[in-house]
Amino acid sequence: MHRPYKTRAGGCTVTVFVPYDCNNNCPFCVNKGEYADMTGFSLEKICESIEVMDKITPACDFVFTGGEPFANLDSLQIMLDKVPYTHHVYINTTLPVSKTTTEEDILAFTEKNKDKISCINVSRHMQHYVVESNDELLAKLPVPFRINCVLYQDYPVEGLIPFIERFKKIPGSNIQFRFDYTATTPENLYDSEHDKIVHDLNKIGRYTGLDGCRMRCGFHYDYHGMEMVYHKTLPYSCIVEEDPKDRITYNILYDILIKQTGEIHADWSDAVLKDVRLDIPAYRHVVFEPYDLHWIEKVE
Repeated sequence: MHRPYKTRAGGCTVTVFVPYDCNNNCPFCVNKGEYADMTGFSLEKICESIEVMDKITPACDFVFTGGEPFANLDSLQIMLDKVPYTHHVYINTTLPVSKTTTEEDILAFTEKNKDKISCINVSRHMQHYVVESNDELLAKLPVPFRINCVLYQDYPVEGLIPFIERFKKIPGSNIQFRFDYTATTPENLYDSEHDKIVHDLNKIGRYTGLDGCRMRCGFHYDYHGMEMVYHKTLPYSCIVEEDPKDRITYNILYDILIKQTGEIHADWSDAVLKDVRLDIPAYRHVVFEPYDLHWIEKVE
């Protein structure tokens, strides 16, 4: 028997795992193993699940990830076509350029979908785990973009400023530095005193504030006019709480996943939910609450 669901107004973010792989082997990626055996992967079933989630929460956000969404533009277009314009759409990508996917192909695709894509989150790291496209491509994108950089283990701190300066030159750039979320716990989520990344960023940027919720937080900085955020999130997306008003214990969801097979999951791992499959009939009756992400501290 599943506990009833609760989520923020508008609905959970729906993360779609594309049914095709990337050519990268980032050490902090927890998805790579899922692409080792692509038996049962189904574009058709993913599209069916997108339609299901749209009908239940027609204003939720969709995030396409993988794998590499831009590795198959035809399939990505089919999935995007299933998402109505009532949703914000985000794409997590390395923005790969190859013989089969050229810079012109990516620009044509993003131009065609510029009214649907809210932001492209481009993976760029201080250590080179991926084959990167030319930085000039970022400046040509007809949609907003953000640089996502995982500061993994013993990252080269002396490379922080050159890395930031690299993207500061590109109009529209902002950077989200990320903690290795597989190492995040409720105890260290908001810890700044013992967080090496916080100390390193405090030396080079002007701290402007902290926002957060139960599951994630962001330390905000200004670097000579460019916005930077240091993001930390828990490695799961469901928490269990009793509502003091109605005394009902809820599964409170932040993310819902559409897996490569089209199966819909209610969490990233089984750390909280032993059965991670979403109870779709129960989610049709989800209770909405205001999103608890808020400014905890703001420095003018």
